[in-house]
Amino acid sequence: MGGAMGPGNGPMADRMLRVHAMGRQAYGDVLTLQRGLCRARLDGRLADDVLLLVEHPPVVTLGRGTKPESLPLSPAELARHGLDVYEVERGGDVTYHGPGQLVGYPILDLQTHRPDLHWYLRQLEEVLIAALGQFGLAGERNAGYTGVWIDNRKIASIGVHVKQWVTFHGFALNVTTALDAFDVIVPCGIPGVAMTSIAREAERKGVRSRQPGVLWQEAEAAVVAAMGAVFDRLPTSSEDLALAELAEPERPR
Repeated sequence: MGGAMGPGNGPMADRMLRVHAMGRQAYGDVLTLQRGLCRARLDGRLADDVLLLVEHPPVVTLGRGTKPESLPLSPAELARHGLDVYEVERGGDVTYHGPGQLVGYPILDLQTHRPDLHWYLRQLEEVLIAALGQFGLAGERNAGYTGVWIDNRKIASIGVHVKQWVTFHGFALNVTTALDAFDVIVPCGIPGVAMTSIAREAERKGVRSRQPGVLWQEAEAAVVAAMGAVFDRLPTSSEDLALAELAEPERPR
């Protein structure tokens, strides 16, 4: 696939992927940040691609393709279950984010990669498949759907938005997620879908379980390495970058 060579080996090796591991953050705050970073990338204030890695408190998000039957409970009933609900501009149906789920938001300028949305979705799937391979898990695509599965169980969801070829929203990889949390929705609008996680699949394989914190760190590292390899960028930790300041629109002089 295009962009599959590792950092340091290709013509784009001098391009950085600024990685921000943000810990647990409220969904609404990170959504505002993404939109601001997209503006900054479009107007030239943000020169490099960015990857935000985050864990959210429990929240349900409704993409542009959400169907009424994907929500057995109304937004008001979901709120009574302690779930915030957001209608957002990303593609796809309804999804759940919560503790134990690694959510990645790439802010990429596809004009420096390949301005092709379908290509981008397949590349994100490739990132997740490669990351799962680091745990000895065989992730796979499911024809007709976006995301990554293991033996017909869905382990990762993808929903993106592109504005003038700059991306935001992204992917959600279940690491140690409590899988019964998905019961309040029809995940991604796929009736009867079974959800899984890295922890659950390791248990199925009889692999000795790691401490959740260790598994999380390993999942973050695997995703970062795969993003760098698949998109041919050099991942660089950028906690010092003033993201909130960058995301603010420039004030008139």
